[in-house]
Amino acid sequence: MAWFKRDKKSIGVGEDRKIIPEGLWQKCDRCKEPVWKKEIDANFNVCPKCNHHYKIGAIERLNLLFDAGWKELDPGLFSTDPLEFLAAKPYRETLDALAGGSGPREAVVTGQGRIGDFPVIMAAMEYSFIGGSMGSVVGEKITRAAERALARKSALIIVSCSGGARMQEGMLSLMQMAKVSSALSRLDQAGLPYISLLTDPTTGGVTASFAMLGDLNIAEPGALIGFAGPRVIEQTIRQKLPEGFQTSEFLLDHGFVDAVVARGEMKSYLERSLRFFVG
Repeated sequence: MAWFKRDKKSIGVGEDRKIIPEGLWQKCDRCKEPVWKKEIDANFNVCPKCNHHYKIGAIERLNLLFDAGWKELDPGLFSTDPLEFLAAKPYRETLDALAGGSGPREAVVTGQGRIGDFPVIMAAMEYSFIGGSMGSVVGEKITRAAERALARKSALIIVSCSGGARMQEGMLSLMQMAKVSSALSRLDQAGLPYISLLTDPTTGGVTASFAMLGDLNIAEPGALIGFAGPRVIEQTIRQKLPEGFQTSEFLLDHGFVDAVVARGEMKSYLERSLRFFVG
């Protein structure tokens, strides 16, 4: 016989029990605090507690920066397997799996539209597609974007989010660094503005080429920006790197970027910048 008697029903049992559905709360990757997911979504996918900027997709980025009614360019260009690259998982299988999914078909999306009074050609990189790596198609689409900006005499904006050159395409990938840089040079000779927006991460061959060539280089807060990663650098030089090395704020302090702008303020900042360049 039990020596005690429970007066109330067991915890969690009964009509008054409240069930919280999964997915309503999210633990921030940086501050580790629980945040209501709707609050993050309403804040442009930025943590309202610590200002951590989550990665967003290329289409979401273009919707955020363009005025309504923008048009995608070259949607039919997709990567192939020119080197028949073999690894633990063949490159062709990776491309086929991505093509059959519901996500992006390439690591960059380009479009034309307006930001306020100004016509703009824009390219936004897609990190979910093989780490936003730069292959032949990425180089071709960005080069075409620069050529369209030149033909239309409009500004060009490139949003970088990439792990660098795509190793599965070898030298064909590295050639894109010179190809895009050459197209940007022609834009510069015509006196047309190119604004580079660097997001987390912007590394490797992308940083070593078009990401750092803007007439104005802007970064989102806390973005990792550099050629090699900090761990590789420390192992190479056998020295401890400074606190915050390769973050947007560190690069701003050392003159490598011109401004660090929060995502929610980016569109208005770009519009003011275009007004300065175009008049």
